Amino acid sequence: MSRTALIVDDALFIRSLLRSILEMSGYTVVAEAADGGEAVEKYREHAPDVTIMDIVMPLKNGITASIEILSHDEKANIVICSSYGSEEELKNAALMSGAKGVITKPFTAEKVREVVDGVLAEASPPLITEQVAPLP
Repeated sequence: MSRTALIVDDALFIRSLLRSILEMSGYTVVAEAADGGEAVEKYREHAPDVTIMDIVMPLKNGITASIEILSHDEKANIVICSSYGSEEELKNAALMSGAKGVITKPFTAEKVREVVDGVLAEASPPLITEQVAPLP
């Protein structure tokens, strides 16, 4: 049985690109969401193996949505995928949200596979191991 994924990004082209990469890598994309509120609903409906979450989205951002998902399912595997700030700021935001991995935009198919496969292989410990300075 293939691993399942939820893709959350307000940009349709990013969702489509991630869907293609994941499907070519053997994942089944069970749902997509364009904002954080929809992400929480879709997560509860499908309970995917991994959720790829943008940070900056309308209505509810990815940090808030990630925290909500993790309060519902503490074993949720969330990967932040964003161009938000510097890589250090992105890692810090991911740590604050409880995410287990980070993909910076722009990304390559290899990077997406590496991070998602790594998060699922570890299944518990975060791949983000360094503490970085808090956001200003």
